[in-house]
Amino acid sequence: MTALNSACERVAQAHTFGKGMGIAAPQIGIDRAAAIVRTPDGEAITLFNPGIIESSGDIDEQYEGCLSFFDVRGQIPRAHIVHVEHTTIDGQTKITMFDRGVARLVAHEIDHLHGTLYTDHMRAGVNPIPVEQYRGTGTTWKY
Repeated sequence: MTALNSACERVAQAHTFGKGMGIAAPQIGIDRAAAIVRTPDGEAITLFNPGIIESSGDIDEQYEGCLSFFDVRGQIPRAHIVHVEHTTIDGQTKITMFDRGVARLVAHEIDHLHGTLYTDHMRAGVNPIPVEQYRGTGTTWKY
């Protein structure tokens, strides 16, 4: 976990993420089902062996970016609420409910653990846009 924490910290220092950010262990070559999400207010959420067990609430489309291909953004439909079963650092299994922007961040990182990129969720015929055309950099999620 030290390497994942260090990578997350380096990325957060290199760029301001108004919507929060996350990193999954496989993105940096660690063969573990682990991810860290940093909320827009800086809270760090560490997830081990996470899986979404329920999605609910409205579904909306918002632009997402990814550290794996940082130069584009894509509109992705996601549920406003996800319930995630995961293991805590002390080995306890629990279910945590995340909503809105944090739910989006968590779902994005869990996707990485299953080999899925946000582009896999884009509607047919919709393509990512260059980051230069994206107008939401440095802002919070809009709900």
